[in-house]
Amino acid sequence: MNDFKKIFESRYTWIEGYMRNVRRYPSKPAMIYPDKDRVWNYSELNSDVNRLANALLGDGFKRQDVVMIQLLNCPEFAFAYVAAQKIHGVCCPASYRLSAGELAYNIDDSKPLVLIFDVSFRDTVLEAVAMAAHRPKSIVIVGGESDGDVVSYADYVGDKSVEEPPYTCDYNIYDETTRLYTSGTTGRPKGVSLTSINEVLSAHDVMMHFPMSYKDITMNTTPWFHRGGIHCAGPCTIFYAGATLVIMSKFSASTTLRFVARYKITFVIGVPTVLEELADEQERNSYDLATLKGIVTMGSPLERSACIRYQKVLTPNIFNGYGTTETFWNTFLRPFDLPENAGTAGSSCVDDDVRVVKVYEDRRAEPEDLVAQDSTEVGEVIICSPAKSPYKYYNNDVETEAKYYKDFIYTNDLAVWDKNQFITIVGRKDDMIISSGENIYPTEVEAVLNTHPKVKDCIVTSVPDKMRGQLVTAYVVRNDDSLTPEELDEYCKQSPEIANFKRPRFYRFVAQIPFSATGKKLHVKIKDTAARDLKNGLLYRV
Repeated sequence: MNDFKKIFESRYTWIEGYMRNVRRYPSKPAMIYPDKDRVWNYSELNSDVNRLANALLGDGFKRQDVVMIQLLNCPEFAFAYVAAQKIHGVCCPASYRLSAGELAYNIDDSKPLVLIFDVSFRDTVLEAVAMAAHRPKSIVIVGGESDGDVVSYADYVGDKSVEEPPYTCDYNIYDETTRLYTSGTTGRPKGVSLTSINEVLSAHDVMMHFPMSYKDITMNTTPWFHRGGIHCAGPCTIFYAGATLVIMSKFSASTTLRFVARYKITFVIGVPTVLEELADEQERNSYDLATLKGIVTMGSPLERSACIRYQKVLTPNIFNGYGTTETFWNTFLRPFDLPENAGTAGSSCVDDDVRVVKVYEDRRAEPEDLVAQDSTEVGEVIICSPAKSPYKYYNNDVETEAKYYKDFIYTNDLAVWDKNQFITIVGRKDDMIISSGENIYPTEVEAVLNTHPKVKDCIVTSVPDKMRGQLVTAYVVRNDDSLTPEELDEYCKQSPEIANFKRPRFYRFVAQIPFSATGKKLHVKIKDTAARDLKNGLLYRV
């Protein structure tokens, strides 16, 4: 048994899986970068990984040191992700949407030895470095030239060996390999420390649920710096499966659909807003999508009407995953769950235990304190995901204690579930609207508004009201400029899907609504906007 434990813990690592594919498929395409018309096979990919790994070692990189990257989806991102694991370190992708102050916080929290960033973020990165107490030993720019402040990526790796880095120690499945920061919609972002076994089992989860194999060619249209980007058909899963990764640096609906035809892509990954744009583009220009085996979305639920449209216009095989940065995806909606379960977030993934528990004002519910499985009683979603969660935050015991309880993570998401445990997200604790003592969840109102043929998208929030406490307020993106607030008000009054008291009392038409990098509607942000708009007389009352 001791021999098994030793072998398992040292060999069942993500990097061992990657190296198996380098040996198995040296001439097979591993990565395609359309921006530069470049293809890497697994042998060539490994050579470029080794150049960076040996450059990092030359900088004094040691076990569990950190390389932080602030990059678009690009080859250098992939090299850094693999290279860090190869030399027993940690790759820490940072969102390229951070302000200088937010990035400085991440730098001081993770203390990277090396920081690699894209030239387009130069001003923000250098400002962040100046603000931070910790200064990386090397600051490397991708797409720019070396100067007194930075060294170019080409110069940093230029003369380095393509041979395997020297042996330093055994790999271990419990070593931290990737550190992702939560989006930080409330408070400071938290570092999620993923171990090698988390990476392996996240890859297995994707391979099992799509399913995916070494024959697949995939493209993730979302940024790799978040969990869904790096693990849902991003570098983690693709290189572990021995499949082929097509890099999309910046999303474009027409480009995505052209790439499907050109590269014979089998899976496209995005967020619901991406699917909406893809459907619009496919209706305008019919592309050849014959190789497409599925489109996978995560980040927010798919509404029923939208899901059915995507099945008709894009592919019958629409998937949707729900989860968190800490736990990856934990419920999954497959094509055979549709259309009867459209609008839900699916049911628990094979290795996960997702429950909906009661909500109390003075305490959190016990994991066994479940709400009724009647699609009516609202509770909080809790998740037990031992395969994909590290069950801790980096350098943050207080938040670890607050978020995790009895092997579950308490998500703050509110949901209902049915007798088959299909979960429907209705909002978040801090998004809930209380009007005249009644609880109203923004997503249920959004779902109704989005069925109106003249509505392209919407987001629902509230504004203060002396009599009722809060009034429901809707920001709407129109499909048709003739749409009026009165028309929407009448539509909601006639809808059997929501009670009359839940209908919006204020409207504002906008060109776009705010989304996070993971495709989630930013209700916190729009609530602040609504308060200002009410004060400035910009809301229309019906």
